[in-house]
Amino acid sequence: MNRREFLPWTVAPLLPPFMQTAAWAAEPMRFDVVVYGGTAGGIMAAISVARAGGTAVVLEPTQHIGGMVTGGLGRTDIGVSASIGGIALEFYRRLHAHYADPAAWTFQTREEYRRPKAAEPPGSQPWWLHEPSAAAAVLRGMIDEAKIDVLTGHVLAGVDKDGARIRSIRCANGATFVGGVFIDATYEGDLLALAGVSYRVGREAAAEYGEKFAGVVPRRFSSRKQWTVDVSPFDANGKLLFGVQDTPRGEDHAGDRKVQAYNYRICLTDAEANRLPIEKPANYDVGHYELLARFIAGKPDLTFSPRGLLNIGRLPNRKTDINDGGPFSTDFIGANWDYPDGDAATRRRIIQEHTDYTQGLLYFIGHDERVPELIRNEMLRYGYPKDEYTATGHWSPQLYIREARRMVGTYVMTSHDIDTNRAKDDSVGMASYLADSHHVQRINDGGVVRNEGNPNDFTGQHQAYEVPYRTLLPHRHECDNLLVTFCVSASHMAFASLRMEPVFMILSESAGLAALAAIRERVAVQDVSYATLHPTLTERHQLLRMAELPVDRKGP
Repeated sequence: MNRREFLPWTVAPLLPPFMQTAAWAAEPMRFDVVVYGGTAGGIMAAISVARAGGTAVVLEPTQHIGGMVTGGLGRTDIGVSASIGGIALEFYRRLHAHYADPAAWTFQTREEYRRPKAAEPPGSQPWWLHEPSAAAAVLRGMIDEAKIDVLTGHVLAGVDKDGARIRSIRCANGATFVGGVFIDATYEGDLLALAGVSYRVGREAAAEYGEKFAGVVPRRFSSRKQWTVDVSPFDANGKLLFGVQDTPRGEDHAGDRKVQAYNYRICLTDAEANRLPIEKPANYDVGHYELLARFIAGKPDLTFSPRGLLNIGRLPNRKTDINDGGPFSTDFIGANWDYPDGDAATRRRIIQEHTDYTQGLLYFIGHDERVPELIRNEMLRYGYPKDEYTATGHWSPQLYIREARRMVGTYVMTSHDIDTNRAKDDSVGMASYLADSHHVQRINDGGVVRNEGNPNDFTGQHQAYEVPYRTLLPHRHECDNLLVTFCVSASHMAFASLRMEPVFMILSESAGLAALAAIRERVAVQDVSYATLHPTLTERHQLLRMAELPVDRKGP
């Protein structure tokens, strides 16, 4: 079926064809699979359905497609690269072919960026380090080839269920979509929540699943992103400074509703011809960076990067993927706790606060005289790229939602599944990153400021493990035709590993194929025959077993 045959729409100006907000007819639109969430994973799910002969639509509530893959996370969190297969691997190989073209190199040559490998034909290897615009171009090509509809501006407003089965979902713009199976591919888990599926927010206590690092992280497991000098959290009037939460730390290993920090993965450039200056933001408040100023005063040996104020990763064409650096950096610790269950207004406020905080941080580092001149000059080398995010003022439209809701489904993965219980009879893909939880809170700890929530330096090394189909499944009595591919059924500690974008893409592809299998077998998603699903996944070059891994390659 041609995707345009029964889908009348009005073309929105200035949007690429695959990102148009449709003006739908009054009657419901019907697809085999309805994917909510235009993340990279959501796109992979729909492509897998289309390639297998089914129909799929992707509904994205914002105007941004690709999630973090096109939103600034250009230094891919690969873990063990040999564990990445299927369409995810194809995506990164297409990036390799993109960068094999000399026309892709506008502000430096390929040789200046990295030493070419011998006998490396275009597309033969994955390319893990990419500009946001390059990832968007590759994703756009894959969408067009698969002839799937990806519709922006479709905010979920309601779910129509018949018992445990979703019949249709309704969007705020009036459009209604009927499907055989639905996939929640959002970072937030909005579809699963509205469908009445059980979920959690925050951290489990260590005792719940017997996880060594679960709950509040004991001081003895403090990470390198901890405060290495004692800084008072109080101002002259005895009030807590901006960025310090007025909340109890919690007992060691206790559970809570607090969420690991969000940030922006920041794309800047030091190419003069492509650089726009970092100017003072409209909502700039220098008091928001008093903690940082005090930290700098106590650290005469502080560096700009790496492992200093910022963690600057190099991307092609003299661009960056800047991630969190020291104890006060791009992670806006504690500012996101209300986001997972927040309404639209709450989320807009939190996103704006993160934008103001981050843009203000960049300006502070470059202009405040309490920052050493050498570091200020380093910061002033960078600016916003003229050729990135042109529709949103050269700033990423995607906040890094590291964790929000997590489904409590048929099988809850825990840290044991990452460390020791790594083989699964119903594997639908592999993951391999160590448990990577960013800090959860910044508090007054006996008169000094301390961060809490990051045990990463103690949680082991990257190693491959198998992800079971069951972790994508709600309980049957709650919903029998929904698959969840990012907010999967996992503890906080397991999710800290599972949350990486390649894994999300892998699980989403497998979910698309499982959704079609459920439709064709006329069964609930919980009853899909793995004996039938396994060869389909294998044919698609999904990597399912640790024993079958090829020799590891880390990529460029």
